[in-house]
Amino acid sequence: MLDLNLIRADPGRVSRALERRGVDVSFDELLELDTEARRLRVRTDAARAERKASSARVGRRDGGDDASVEEARQRSIELGKELDELDGRLKALEPRIQHFLEVLPNVVDDDVPTGGKESNVELRRSGAPQQFDFAPRDHVELAGSLGLIDYERGAKLAGSGFWVYTGVGAQLEWALLNYFIDSHLRDDYTFTLVPHLLREETGYAAGQFPKFADDVFLLEPDSDGARDRFLLPTSETALVGLHTNETLEEAALPKKYFSYTPCYRREIGSYRSTDRGTLRGHQFNKVEMFQIVRPEDSDAAHEELIDKAERLVAGLGLHYRVALLAAGDTSASMAKTCDIEVWLPSLDSYLEVSSVSNARDFQARRGKIRFKPKHGKSSFVHTLNGSGLATSRLLPAILEQQQQADGSVVVPEVLQQWVGSARLHPTAR
Repeated sequence: MLDLNLIRADPGRVSRALERRGVDVSFDELLELDTEARRLRVRTDAARAERKASSARVGRRDGGDDASVEEARQRSIELGKELDELDGRLKALEPRIQHFLEVLPNVVDDDVPTGGKESNVELRRSGAPQQFDFAPRDHVELAGSLGLIDYERGAKLAGSGFWVYTGVGAQLEWALLNYFIDSHLRDDYTFTLVPHLLREETGYAAGQFPKFADDVFLLEPDSDGARDRFLLPTSETALVGLHTNETLEEAALPKKYFSYTPCYRREIGSYRSTDRGTLRGHQFNKVEMFQIVRPEDSDAAHEELIDKAERLVAGLGLHYRVALLAAGDTSASMAKTCDIEVWLPSLDSYLEVSSVSNARDFQARRGKIRFKPKHGKSSFVHTLNGSGLATSRLLPAILEQQQQADGSVVVPEVLQQWVGSARLHPTAR
């Protein structure tokens, strides 16, 4: 959530910053509501102080005559009625102010390019696209010939957008997860296994609700129609919620977590080549990195997470690039995002396997996550997250980039201890 003080101080600057995302907003209504709310609060404080003084005078009687005491009693009653009225008016105003703020996206950093996806900036590459001296196969054909994934039975079980890892395919999927987990443990991140069903307020803190509620799987409303639980779209959502409504000691920062979960999303694949196989679906596996830091450590933490994600992809021997996302391609809760994208030969294109983002204080403000420095008042922390990594596009990239002329696929060395083989060969059908 944006800082209302920032909007009060320079609404034009905030409006121009949001325009870089393609969001056109006027703050006139918000500022009018805010001005009235502040006026009411000032009057409320004054009325409360006067009522307290009148009540005290009645209680002490101050040696005054009965008429003056009765006058104080009547004034106290009048002020009580006024306070009730003021409270009602404030209660009507505050949700309108809250709703205005809670649907606004974050303000992106100054170095984030203006525009949409077409304005993303490539920062660097590792390696180069493979040059095959044979006709390469795509990941769907390879997964089938190697007996790794059963798409038909996945759809039979759950419908389109699902698949079943089978045999060595399941081993390879789990090997990727073990590889990620071992790496994060070595870097002293705390391993967490979080619930897959989350409460609505958890989604609110992460920025999922109310604006993006349609992107997640909501459970059926309970008997009184209230919505309370949803399937997590990413463990970042849960990790944000670990410390909501808490004030952390400065000495406890940074907090570095990672979590493995399946991710459940309403987005669905299609028959387009860019969505085939496991490239896009309702459920996929991911290990997520997450940090809670002091504001002054925020930029360094972002670079650390990018480096960690890069090292994981590089360790698999894959060609990839790093891109800085433009404002319009940066998710609503984030101030800055860099994507790590692997090369997929069959598409002649790069696909994101990790988004590493800095939310600044946006999520902390929604979730009321603060820290108390040694000196001075408490303030909001910064939160950061990064895929470390998602598997559903990595496996296709491994299959396509490491395929051989005989239809086999070389298993990355870092995974071989869990797969039990250096190369996968086509299975008899």
